[in-house]
Amino acid sequence: MRISQLEGQRVALWGWGREGRAAFHALRERLPGLALTLFCPEAEAAAARAETAGALQVRSAVSGEALAGFDVVVKSPGISPYRPEALAAAASGTQFIGGTSLWFSEHARADGTLPDTVCVTGTKGKSTTTSLLAHLLRAAGHRTGLAGNIGLPLLEVLDPQPAPAYWAVELSSYQTGEVARSGTRPDVAIVLNLFPEHLDWHGSEQRYIDDKLSLVTGGHPRVAVLNAADPHLRALQLPHSQVVWFNQAEGWHMVGEVVHRGAQPVFDTSDTPLPGRHNRGNLCAVLAALEALGLDAVALAPAVRGFRPLPNRLQLLGERDGLRWVNDSISTTPHASLAALDCFAGQRIALLVGGHDRGLDWHDFAAHMRDHAPLEIITMGGNGPRIHALLQPLAGEGRFGLHAAADLPHAVALARAALGEQGGVVLLSPGAPSFGAYRDYVARGRHFAELAGFDPDSISAIPGLGVG
Repeated sequence: MRISQLEGQRVALWGWGREGRAAFHALRERLPGLALTLFCPEAEAAAARAETAGALQVRSAVSGEALAGFDVVVKSPGISPYRPEALAAAASGTQFIGGTSLWFSEHARADGTLPDTVCVTGTKGKSTTTSLLAHLLRAAGHRTGLAGNIGLPLLEVLDPQPAPAYWAVELSSYQTGEVARSGTRPDVAIVLNLFPEHLDWHGSEQRYIDDKLSLVTGGHPRVAVLNAADPHLRALQLPHSQVVWFNQAEGWHMVGEVVHRGAQPVFDTSDTPLPGRHNRGNLCAVLAALEALGLDAVALAPAVRGFRPLPNRLQLLGERDGLRWVNDSISTTPHASLAALDCFAGQRIALLVGGHDRGLDWHDFAAHMRDHAPLEIITMGGNGPRIHALLQPLAGEGRFGLHAAADLPHAVALARAALGEQGGVVLLSPGAPSFGAYRDYVARGRHFAELAGFDPDSISAIPGLGVG
């Protein structure tokens, strides 16, 4: 649905975060006479009225009946379409769309294709991969837009001038379905991996997988770049797309620290700033996507040396008091925490885990702790007690130290004490969202930086975000 098609319809916004604000401004710019209603919590209502100078009717009570009074509801990504009130309104004929869908529809050609647009999704590594893609496209001399779930809503870059030659777009599982529903077809789509996540939003593991994969199963990209090492992806049949596999011997893959294209060694990643072996492996996905765009990926690969790592993603803040501080606040699954631990294998590590409890299974994480445990594990947050109880028998065998913290400051204090004068790595890789304790993972990472003695403003900016 294009923005012009909202003319004359009853339209509401649902959610007043950055995505909701971006949708409001885009609609007001394109359709200044369109009446808009906003559904948001009462705590945000006064600010919304003030920010929009009365241009919005603001309602704090959300129900299926209230939502059904509108033809179209532009929903923020964090609000699940599987909520009872959303399902009730949809059954009455209300159409739910998001800013992602609007952006894709606005940019598509008449046949629905989006040339030179690369979408990236996956449970972990998607932000670094999308940013790395934009970095290499710019290294090749191409004006490139970097936006989406990475921290810049697509509707905030609806019509940049001059227009970029390429778009690198990160999509979360909250947004991938919008591409298929928009009826548009991205040029290239990368899917990195799939692990259970966001089950509270999707309702089940299978629905999460289906929603995530809809980027390629329903979006029908011209080229789908898929991870051959992921069993969910290996099982896919995509008759409408050319499939390019990475992480297999016939394509782009890693041999030790060296990136190979088939049998050809291309680039040694050992001295690159990419954090973690999994991110170096994802470089293979980026190089495969560049080739799908018709670019010389072999020649561009060495430009990764100029890449600046993203904040909150295995981010080395620095050293204080003999301790190295690593901020991996974006880690929201147990698998992400395991990947973070692997990056510092052999070192003295105090690992901080836990946060909002979405019901994810931590048994696999606990099994890894039998032979690959850090020196100390400190649990915290809503699921902290559940993780702690699961790890207690192993800690009782003397495999690692285990403590429970009331909050992040307490966890940091326990980490300092555990590592002591011998030093080591304080690793915040919580494996869980920050909901409840913090506004988002960025706020959690900033607080961690403050507690460690670093300036949070100096570590928060995402390099290259936007169009350039």
